[in-house]
Amino acid sequence: MAQVVWRAADRYRGGEAEAGIETRHAFSFSGFYDPDNVGFGLLVACNEERLAPGAGFAQHPHRDVEIVTWVLEGELEHRDSAGHDAVVRPGDVQRLGAGSGVRHTERNAGSGPLRFVQMWLVPGAFGTEPEYEVVRGIADSTPFALPRTEAVLHVRRLADGERTAVPDAAFGYVHVARGQALLDGGDGGETVLREGDAARLTDPRERELRARGGAELLVWEMHAEPRYG
Repeated sequence: MAQVVWRAADRYRGGEAEAGIETRHAFSFSGFYDPDNVGFGLLVACNEERLAPGAGFAQHPHRDVEIVTWVLEGELEHRDSAGHDAVVRPGDVQRLGAGSGVRHTERNAGSGPLRFVQMWLVPGAFGTEPEYEVVRGIADSTPFALPRTEAVLHVRRLADGERTAVPDAAFGYVHVARGQALLDGGDGGETVLREGDAARLTDPRERELRARGGAELLVWEMHAEPRYG
């Protein structure tokens, strides 16, 4: 039963402070490269983004990656080369399936700070048609099965002391978006996960998470590793 906890303080710092962009990377990304930390299961990026009002990312391309975004605070404006234009708010799940190629911009559309988590996963098929969707106000415990992958996102918003099971999968990834949670070690012990911390689990059967003072969790259930050929 393998478990690796990646603390918020150990995330790679990125972004562009003078442009109002602060980024914290969980995996190798852009100018940060660690050959021992390039992904986990199908997940190859889990970025915490903080954008000042008016700040954003100029148009840039993506290809053959599934990008899932969860807004914690503020309003995220998305525009892409396929003609999609949307504002994503807390409680919404945004998915951009880059497929054969798409360009997009992301910007803080509100008057206050914007904070979101963006996660990239490798799809099971390459060169497909680009796709875009927003699920508005996804209900707690409603699984979001990511098309074209063997991955499911579970959003868990737990009150103090409330428990939830970690999905049974070859790879489980738990990101604490808010608050704190205790992860059952399977041997009677517990690991404290605080805001920004993440746990990477292999064979996570019969594992539980328990909120301490309330918690918002993003839990990935992944049944495969990337296949490139």
